[in-house]
Amino acid sequence: MARKFGQHFITDQRLLKRIVEAASLCSDDVVLEIGAGYGSLTELLCNHAGKVIAIEKDPVLVNHLSNIEADNLEIIHADALDVDFPYFNKIVSNLPYQISSPITFKFFKYGFDLAVLMYQYEFAKRINAQTNTRDYSRLSVAAQYFVDARLLFKVSKNVFKPPPAVNSAVVLMRMKKTPRGALDEDFFLDIARASFAHRRKKLKNSLLANLAINRETLKEVPSSLLNRRAETLNLTEFIQLSNTLIADAIKSS
Repeated sequence: MARKFGQHFITDQRLLKRIVEAASLCSDDVVLEIGAGYGSLTELLCNHAGKVIAIEKDPVLVNHLSNIEADNLEIIHADALDVDFPYFNKIVSNLPYQISSPITFKFFKYGFDLAVLMYQYEFAKRINAQTNTRDYSRLSVAAQYFVDARLLFKVSKNVFKPPPAVNSAVVLMRMKKTPRGALDEDFFLDIARASFAHRRKKLKNSLLANLAINRETLKEVPSSLLNRRAETLNLTEFIQLSNTLIADAIKSS
């Protein structure tokens, strides 16, 4: 079942302790864990946090988690992509790799303090990727907008069961305070998505093809910007682009 849901379980106790230590937990913390699996990380979290909310999709693993003796553990049997999260202030998870992108974007919509997350190494590199690099993507733009993130350490594939095909990495994120600059954050994310839908296209063509926007609206944006590719725009320029277009939409409505 674990392979079906894209889960790889950590077998190294030292690694588990290192992940928990990175979260700097105390009795006031409510921790969200996605893909709790057999509960190796869950039990450690329960020993250090005030409350742990463990979300697990696999019914066999949910049954296993129910054997953990901890008064501060809440188990939710659900797909993490479909359920509304209850209150939490920290996230600590060995994420199912097949949902890395959608679950990370979902995290950004919640006001957490800190997250310690295990990703595939290649995915982790994209989070902090800089402009004009192969790894720079809509994930990079969104991550740099919402959080301060850094790659803490790489993890060998050999510490997992079953072992994944590639190495992994643990990333630490701290949510940035609001306001973060965009007038409409959902629209800002739409701009980033549309801009990177076709990396080799100029920004103007990408926006027209992938966003409900017309050529007249784009006249508000300098042509020097529209004639560039998405991978050349930094975070500030994406915010400016988003705000220019949303302001014009508000003015026209």
